[in-house]
Amino acid sequence: MKIGVFDSGVGGLSVAQAIEKTMPEQIVVFKNDSEHVPYGTRSPEEVLSFVVPVLQALVEEGCTVIVIACNTVSTTLIHTLRNQFTVPLIAMEPMIKPAAELTKNGVITVCATPATLASERYAWLKQNYAAELAVLEPDCSDWSYMIEHDAIDEAKIRDRLEATLEQGADVIVLGCTHYHWIEDDIRRIAGERATVLQPEQAVIKQLQRVLGRLG
Repeated sequence: MKIGVFDSGVGGLSVAQAIEKTMPEQIVVFKNDSEHVPYGTRSPEEVLSFVVPVLQALVEEGCTVIVIACNTVSTTLIHTLRNQFTVPLIAMEPMIKPAAELTKNGVITVCATPATLASERYAWLKQNYAAELAVLEPDCSDWSYMIEHDAIDEAKIRDRLEATLEQGADVIVLGCTHYHWIEDDIRRIAGERATVLQPEQAVIKQLQRVLGRLG
């Protein structure tokens, strides 16, 4: 089968590579929208106008399932997109529930784009799984740009994360696939103080379930 993977930029490439490594028998088609990246500071309406043509292209290329490897799109537009496309769409969203189950201090850090943090889905995740926790949301609005332009400022990333670690955060949630490219840096900054979560393996398990249903 052909599996489509979509993201605004290079972030989703890490997801596509993880799928290829786990399921080498499948054909993985990765598409992004480098012309309009990053999405995290744009309105949902604007992002929708960018996403639909790319997903349509994946469908026309014969993809039987599409992974939306973009937390911004998944948390703001997944229901709209599922109403427009008949192929299964697998969403990626911040791992609030696993973080809530893992934390011992009752304090978690969520690194995500402004659009994800402002979404109804993210608010629902917090309300349902983290209502009793302190959820810290450092300003990561420029991280996707840094990653896309190969201009990583580790000192800036460290400053943002250290502020949350000093407040007791013992879980760091990567709520944007761009941040997977700096996961090693984030783990190095966190050290033994915090566990870092990102959803690639959970998405792969869901993809395997969907492919099983499709036969």
